[in-house]
Amino acid sequence: MDDLGRDDSPAALARYVGNAVQQLLMDTREEDRVAKANQILAVIDPGNQVTPGPTQLMSLHKPDALKRRQLRRPTTNLSDSALLTNGKDDPNLAAEIRAEIESADAVDLLCAFIRWTGIRLLEPALEGLKERGGKFRVITTTYMGATERRAIDHLANKYGAEVKISYETQSTRLHAKAWLFDRKTGFSTAYVGSSNLSRAAMLDGLEWNVRLSNIGTPALLQKFAITFDSYWEQRAFQDYDPATDAAKLDAALQRNGGKLTSAPTGYTGLEVEPFLHQVEMLEDLDAERAKGFHRNLIVAATGTGKTVIAAVDYKQLCEAAGRDLSLLFVAHRKEILQQSLTTYRNVMQDGAFGELFVGADKPKQWKHVFASVQSLSAKGIGVLPADRFDVVVIDEFHHSAASTYRKLMEHLQPLELLGLTATPERGDGIHVADLYFDGRTASELRLWDALDADLLVPFHYFGVSDDVDLSHLDWKRGSYDLQQLSGLYTGHSARAAKVVRELQDKVTSTQDMRAIGFCVSVQHARYMAQVFNQAGIASLAVSGQTDDGERALALRRLRDREINCIFAVDLFNEGLDLPEVDTILLLRPTQSATIFIQQLGRGLRRARDKAVLTVLDFIGQQHREFRFDDRYRAMTGYGRKRLEKAVEDDFPFLPSGSQIVLDRVAKDVVLTNLKAQLNLNKPKLVADIKSYSELLLANYLERSGNDVKTIYKSTRNSWTDYLRLAGLIDGLSPLESLAGGKYDELNQAAEKKLLGRMAALIHVDDQERADAYSMLVSANAPSYADLAPREQVFARMLFFTLWDDAGGFTSYDEGFDHLRRHPHVCSEIQQIVALGAAASKRAGRSLGMEYAGIPLYSHATYRREEILAALQYGSLETGKNVKHREGVAWCPSTNTDAFFVTISKDQAKHSATTMYKDYAISPQLFHWESQNNTSPTSTVGRRYLGHKAQGSNVLLFTRDTAEDETGLTLPYTCLGQVDYVQHKGEKPIAITWKLHRPMPADVFADAAAVAQ
Repeated sequence: MDDLGRDDSPAALARYVGNAVQQLLMDTREEDRVAKANQILAVIDPGNQVTPGPTQLMSLHKPDALKRRQLRRPTTNLSDSALLTNGKDDPNLAAEIRAEIESADAVDLLCAFIRWTGIRLLEPALEGLKERGGKFRVITTTYMGATERRAIDHLANKYGAEVKISYETQSTRLHAKAWLFDRKTGFSTAYVGSSNLSRAAMLDGLEWNVRLSNIGTPALLQKFAITFDSYWEQRAFQDYDPATDAAKLDAALQRNGGKLTSAPTGYTGLEVEPFLHQVEMLEDLDAERAKGFHRNLIVAATGTGKTVIAAVDYKQLCEAAGRDLSLLFVAHRKEILQQSLTTYRNVMQDGAFGELFVGADKPKQWKHVFASVQSLSAKGIGVLPADRFDVVVIDEFHHSAASTYRKLMEHLQPLELLGLTATPERGDGIHVADLYFDGRTASELRLWDALDADLLVPFHYFGVSDDVDLSHLDWKRGSYDLQQLSGLYTGHSARAAKVVRELQDKVTSTQDMRAIGFCVSVQHARYMAQVFNQAGIASLAVSGQTDDGERALALRRLRDREINCIFAVDLFNEGLDLPEVDTILLLRPTQSATIFIQQLGRGLRRARDKAVLTVLDFIGQQHREFRFDDRYRAMTGYGRKRLEKAVEDDFPFLPSGSQIVLDRVAKDVVLTNLKAQLNLNKPKLVADIKSYSELLLANYLERSGNDVKTIYKSTRNSWTDYLRLAGLIDGLSPLESLAGGKYDELNQAAEKKLLGRMAALIHVDDQERADAYSMLVSANAPSYADLAPREQVFARMLFFTLWDDAGGFTSYDEGFDHLRRHPHVCSEIQQIVALGAAASKRAGRSLGMEYAGIPLYSHATYRREEILAALQYGSLETGKNVKHREGVAWCPSTNTDAFFVTISKDQAKHSATTMYKDYAISPQLFHWESQNNTSPTSTVGRRYLGHKAQGSNVLLFTRDTAEDETGLTLPYTCLGQVDYVQHKGEKPIAITWKLHRPMPADVFADAAAVAQ
């Protein structure tokens, strides 16, 4: 007790024992461990002592268990870590894996390749695992055809392994080799390294494998388990049953044939599973249709699977209609039609689906037709009945300006029209969405989503300072004066020499590359081609002045490596079909984020032997109006605040394989520019609003290109305030100003307080709620008692959104009467909620019969106050408000537990060893931890685990972060009802819940512990 000093409190005793145990575990000599154990016992149990010469307890066996096993222990202690290299002093990996399996309760194997020679080495241990009922899960791939079906079948049939396989053909999304040995004692271990399950890898290959332990590295073991569980639920990994899937596996292994292959060109019989980004786009499309729009446009980059989206959408439409819908798919080239027909056949799992109508191919049944626009025009579009096809899909929709396409769209009246394009901006600058879809785009694929899905080749972007000062050049209509810019760059020998030098430094070989350089003028392009040729890099310059034949020849020569670079002027931003391009030179400043991404996209398509796209961007001092934030936001998807930190930290969290590297000077230029853009202060915004003289928020946002968060950057800002500061209104609401009406000045302090709550309404994203809120603030709204029951719920939701502490009001009517005395506020509410509902990309669904009278929808977003008001957690009648800050709320009036989950609780502490608590395992499974004082036997714990038997319900609400980058509190997405699946542990309880409806793809992308 001397070490405790005078403090013998329970806390001090616990600290002493904890420190002593840590020291005991570090002792290696038996006598030292005995002495330390006796010191601990002297404190906690003086009557007991360890006698000299003890034996170490190695394992425990129940009396009624199977025969006692003589376990062979791994060479490395279960609590230790180690590095195994198959060296002469290391145990071979096969022997260690066998020993690990012998004492494991469950085994998980993640392995890119599995071969028969590797399975043979582990047979005795795997037999023992099966005999004692141990669970064995295996995830593997068909990449390069290296896996052997015999080995997979043996694992499944003889050892009872559950097997999942990735049939990915374009790249390997899984190249890991890892084992997890789970033990109920807590002494779990894992191996992570380079060894596949083959003889060479397990015995004598130059392989490195790290052994981890739950005692020494618990965070890594936890991350291993979470990651494996997440992979196990991914659709990319499909269940394998030797009895039914052998032919499918054989076909995939043969198709991959030991080398990287492109996507299959014929009907494969393999089930097509859309990628996460494609699921998200399908959800966007569903949301647009739910709002009544049945003519929709999908914009997705080349190579990202537009046709797969269209085919899956068609399949879902057929399933929803309960019948086989007629289809017309239109394109302008036979090759596109043939590829699209194959895609539809694979999605529909029907090798006879569809007929071609192009050239000599003529349809017979006219049920599912893949037609060229030329063939349709020659037949005479008017010959077809207007309602002949239920679904019409038009590919390459940017060609829609042609008269043949216009006639087709004007004549046909399908149930659903879907346009597909990678480049919605036409050559004349007009966006096809403005022409045919009332300015709407149902969904647009972002670059980082495509990179995350591994659909595009990764990029290595180098921002290089070129020491050219552009700040003094004239700035006209959002860009530099091109003549001045050309004069500055053309003949600038020092800059040109630096371009050559940096290129030679960054690419493997200038003689093997295929590059495109984007220049500012014809003179600049010709000058750069001359410089490159003098440096021994074969190059050409092309422009709008170059005839089509010469341009086509230049591209062919680049493809065949007869030349290594083409310098272009106002060309190839779109429409370039040359996937082999592996280097992009950005030799002029591009203000337009759209053009920048188009230029970057010229090199992002996959091609054989192309591992990465190299991008060199030459950055000089820019004019104060030039904006880097748009460019890097388009590349990364980051908000402005996060982007600034990413630049400072050298972009640590980019999609796998991609890098953004800025040299020191370029980094300073970009950061200075970003900080200037972030400081878009109130006076500048007021001046901008004044310049447009628009009184309605929607009109201003449309004309200025700003989004609604530009206005509501904090609770101190409101549209009404900005209008007054701009001198556009004076005591009149915007709507009344338009009508020429007048009203008396109201209490400015009360109005200011209400205007401070406007930012709390920008999340409203379902039409029913928007209509209800708009009605409630109208001058002729009914009293609370005269509202229908559902409208009363909306009234409570809006009331507590504005006053979560009840605002001192004794009735809802009193609060709404006060609100309606401020017409500016009411007008602003109506404008905000209308904008939110119109911009929504999600289709809400009711939560089930249990919530028939409660207007909450799955996939809609809500503030906590709205949710608790709807669930009757608080009300004015009970005298209980909805101020609540905990992660769970029991609402007895509706028999509901509401879970409020913030996924990223502390972004400042984000790291590779972040401990996971609440996360999505799959779109339908969610891992959640209770409060720390909840056990399975407590009243609350029993209600969670037995909610079905007790008749209570659980609703799950999530958000990625508590605040956005401007500091505004973020709302929650309603994921709807969940059901208990399993749990483990206590105080807290870790529970897996199953959602009634899969979560939205973007929510899953944020909530998933593992990138999909």
